[in-house]
Amino acid sequence: MGIIITDKNKSHHFIKFKRNKINLGSGGMETSLKHKRVLTGNEAIARGFYEAGGTIAASYPGSPTVEVLEKLKEYKELYAEFSTNEKVALEVAIGGSFYGARSMAIMKHVGVNIALDPLMTFTQTPTNGGFLLVTGDDPGLASSQNEQDNRLLGKFANMGILDVADSQEAKDFTKKALEISEAFSAPMMLRITSRVCHSRSTVTVEERQEVKAKGINYDKEKFCMIPPGSIKAQIFMRERLNKLEEYAYTTDLNRLELKEDTDTLIITSGLVYYNLKELDPNASIWKLGLIYPISEKKAKEITSKFKKVIVIEEMMPFIENELKLMGIHCEGKKHFSFTGELDIQNIAEGLYEAGILPEKKVYAKRFVETVPRAPLFCTGCPHRPTFDLLKKSKAKVVIGDIGCYSLAMLFPFEQSNIIISMGASIGITKGLRKAMSKDDQDEPLVAVIGDGTFFHSGLSTFVNMLHRKEDKENITLIVLDNRTTAMTGGQPNASSGLYNERDDMKVGIKTLLESLGFDRVKEINQYDYKAAEKIFKEEIAYEGLSIIVANGPCALKYNMEKPHFYVDPNICISCRACIRTNCPPLRMIKYEGIEKLKSSIDKDMCVGCSVCAQVCPVNAIKSSKNIGREDEKVDN
Repeated sequence: MGIIITDKNKSHHFIKFKRNKINLGSGGMETSLKHKRVLTGNEAIARGFYEAGGTIAASYPGSPTVEVLEKLKEYKELYAEFSTNEKVALEVAIGGSFYGARSMAIMKHVGVNIALDPLMTFTQTPTNGGFLLVTGDDPGLASSQNEQDNRLLGKFANMGILDVADSQEAKDFTKKALEISEAFSAPMMLRITSRVCHSRSTVTVEERQEVKAKGINYDKEKFCMIPPGSIKAQIFMRERLNKLEEYAYTTDLNRLELKEDTDTLIITSGLVYYNLKELDPNASIWKLGLIYPISEKKAKEITSKFKKVIVIEEMMPFIENELKLMGIHCEGKKHFSFTGELDIQNIAEGLYEAGILPEKKVYAKRFVETVPRAPLFCTGCPHRPTFDLLKKSKAKVVIGDIGCYSLAMLFPFEQSNIIISMGASIGITKGLRKAMSKDDQDEPLVAVIGDGTFFHSGLSTFVNMLHRKEDKENITLIVLDNRTTAMTGGQPNASSGLYNERDDMKVGIKTLLESLGFDRVKEINQYDYKAAEKIFKEEIAYEGLSIIVANGPCALKYNMEKPHFYVDPNICISCRACIRTNCPPLRMIKYEGIEKLKSSIDKDMCVGCSVCAQVCPVNAIKSSKNIGREDEKVDN
């Protein structure tokens, strides 16, 4: 006997009638019984932190790990925030750990670069409350500017590293990592890849176990990292890793799956393990969950029983190199790519080349082929008119940055010559300008940076622009302020509170820049095409440093939905001025009774931003608010 209960996430759970107390908690439906849910890897990490009694979590939004913090914010028993950047997020989590509370910082792989300065010193200290750094690596560069393998950074920072294969492991390893962290006074890294972050699998869900914070440890020598304390910390780190290696000898995080009548061992970790299992090769498998440190004693005991040892891992030969440093002969990257994901076909080809599979087969693709579509700005995006104006301005050198506006590098705008990393556009522009000035080149330079990136890592670069500023050096800096971190799903930033009441930070970028000492800061409405065009011409022609703060709410985040526009084909002259703004609802079509192709607007896509109407030279584009719907001359 039992009942089916639907929780607030519309998940269904069959609950048997028992005497156990049922408690509907704030983090979804909780029971004293274990039950199952289908979760993404990201959701599972959040669940694991919640169940482990986690207290402090901080992140900066970046794919593939955005949803971890989004989910954590639903649990009222803990504190979770999107910080201004990854360094700050790490420091917030470090503060929680210093108080003895279980803490976690979450970021994409390149975010660890931003956080590396405090991380490299924090890992010298003994962990007071369990500490976990979650890094979302991106094999294949699904949403990133590089493919760095953060297992190398974890080792560099003297951290223990767990590698996640599916959602159940994502939850379990999160809890286990916090336990290990406290048992060995060691900060831990949880490495998860894009595919596991976003894929779903069944997870056993349990109750939260409250873990009381220990309070501050007042031993200054252990936590004030200046000589001579930091010198002693180096020895402490080494001893701590040695203890972790002893733990690696017995841990059930690593498991050996023996197959009879084979002299081949395959060593792997993460999602690659499941792709390998589908092939069912004639080999034993040593599946690693704790990938650093690896127990040298255990590795030698296991590998000594096999003639051939193959390591299969995505990206860098991390495990392979660790084994070779132990004097263990093995092969890996000799047969498998150093870049991209390793799917079943890739693994099969590598194992055939290594002589493990007897024949070369073609396996079904994991993905359904779809019609390719180039990425583009959303309908009504305020950045669209800005880059249309930049293209018309004939600015030859535009330095881009990381955000939605990175798409301006692509057709049809093609308005970014350089894109490197978050916040880099301003510093790069200064270096370019100084080098060009030395060569007597006075070509105007334009740099763009978004509001989220401005607060993330742009402020210090703007301050640096004031250093040795020359009056005649032509630089135009454009801050694209749509009041949200749009590219990762609309998380708040420091200016979001100016657009809505639920966000508590209300930093005005123009006011802030003027308070820093910039004397030429203009503010424009990106949707006011004519006024913006005038400002752009003036500032790009200005011989000196000028800043344009281009305002306009993210049409997607703030649900822009004004009366749609339509085209009167009898007025339209087919000049395509509206089409060149590259807004998705616009296209050229054949109207009945009119020979020439004329412009058209899909009323179901149009959000009423009005930019197309502003650029039309003959006023053929009109707002539907001025007439009855029955009179609209719309042909979609």
